[in-house]
This record gives sequence, structure tokens and C-alpha cells, in this order.
Amino acid sequence: MKKLLIPALLAFALAACESTPENETANVENTDAAPAPTTVKVNGPGGRRDIPLLPDWAIGQSVYFDYDSYTIRSDYRPLVDAHARYLAQQPSGRVTIQGNADQRGSREYNLALGQKRAEAVRRAMRLQGANDAQIEAISFGKEHPRCIQASETCYAQNRRGDFVYR
Repeated sequence: MKKLLIPALLAFALAACESTPENETANVENTDAAPAPTTVKVNGPGGRRDIPLLPDWAIGQSVYFDYDSYTIRSDYRPLVDAHARYLAQQPSGRVTIQGNADQRGSREYNLALGQKRAEAVRRAMRLQGANDAQIEAISFGKEHPRCIQASETCYAQNRRGDFVYR
């Protein structure tokens, strides 16, 4: 019986070591791989919590406004809607909308205009499904310009609402 058992074990061992053709391994799915993370743990004033990882499109985005206006332009509606959908799908997500104005006008006027711009974005996001508790609207007025030249092109860069996730 030992004479039959040893060759059978050798044949089994050799069969187990046989390589798989390369084209077959390309279709094999690795089920041991960890799924891509969707949140990251951060320490904040409220303690340690999970916050959602931002998709690439959400980083550094702004909504731009016309002169002396806080109406969201039609070309920025899809961006606002995308941020709202993202927050609706991520209940732990939090964003601050930072309203800004150009250098023209008084400090008080620009603070009020920046707040109206931030609130306009906030309202639009709530209408698209984001929870009010997820969104904070603040104004920097003319205190955080992106451009400091006295030109219409420069002013247009400063009339904005910035999305800052926290």
C-alpha cells in the first residue's frame, strides 16, 4: 500500500504546483483585496469621527457670481447639485460654503453680499437633498481675494462661494 500511496501523493503535489496560463489569471478576481476606503478617521473638536473621502471633482471647487448678485448662475447649477447629491449620500459629510466678494464696496456691504452668496448655495443644496445640518454658510466679504489686481477679470475671480469640506 505504501508503494501506491507515495506515487499518488507525488502526483497530487505536482498537479497542485502546475502553473495557470497567463490569459486565465487575468480574469481571476482577487476577493482578498480590501475595498477602497470611503471614509477617513479624523480628530476634531467633537472627538474622533469618520468623514467621507472626497471625490476628485469636489476638491477646490467654487461657484462664481455676477457683479452685485447672489443668484447662482446656470453654468454652476450642475456643480451645486453634484455637491448636494454627494452630501445626501454621505450623512456624516460636512461642508462650509465660504461666500466672497470683490474689492469694490464697503467692508460691511461685502460681508453681507458674501453671506447672501453662501446662503444661496446652501439653499440650493438643501433643495437637492443635502441635510441642513451638513452645511454651514459663512462670509469672508472681500477679506480673502484670489486676485488683487484692479481689473474685471480679477474681480470676477473674487465673486465666489467656496466649498470647504470638514
